[in-house]
Amino acid sequence: MSDDPTNTETDAAQGAAEPLAPPSPAELDELRAKAAKADEHWDRLLRQGADFENFKKRAARDRQEDIRYANKGLLDKLIPVLDNFDMAMAAANNAQAGSADALKTGVSMIHSQFKSALLEAGLEELDATGKPFDPNWQEAVSHQESADVPEGQVLQQLRMGYKLRDRLLRPATVIVAKKPATESAATT
Repeated sequence: MSDDPTNTETDAAQGAAEPLAPPSPAELDELRAKAAKADEHWDRLLRQGADFENFKKRAARDRQEDIRYANKGLLDKLIPVLDNFDMAMAAANNAQAGSADALKTGVSMIHSQFKSALLEAGLEELDATGKPFDPNWQEAVSHQESADVPEGQVLQQLRMGYKLRDRLLRPATVIVAKKPATESAATT
């Protein structure tokens, strides 16, 4: 043998070209069983992949539909209130003398029904009257001097505030009390 690398490659190529012994019938049966099992697993994998893709599409479609119709429950509660307002408007148009009290009672009942539907939907009122001013839940539009109410306390609520569960929807609009000018001048 020479040190020539081409001869080594030729010898290796000749060795690889030698035919292998054919598998025995038992080995063939084992290979066929493994191939069948591999095919079965492959088919199951393809089906599971397709099922998962269908699930993702269905979940996305359901999520879009839930978003689209998220307010259905609230609207179901508000439609009867709208019906009652329509009846009240019709009654007001056909009102006779002396029926103002009946109309006022009807509108008051509709107001209560409307408020109840909103409360059931999770709306909470933020009544700030007589409470310490909290900028997280209230919006001060002015200060007013008051000897009766401590400084920093809500003197008057101009507009009700609302929150949905723990999220602020609209702050209460308030007037905050401050010390009278005569008291602050006398203390200095």
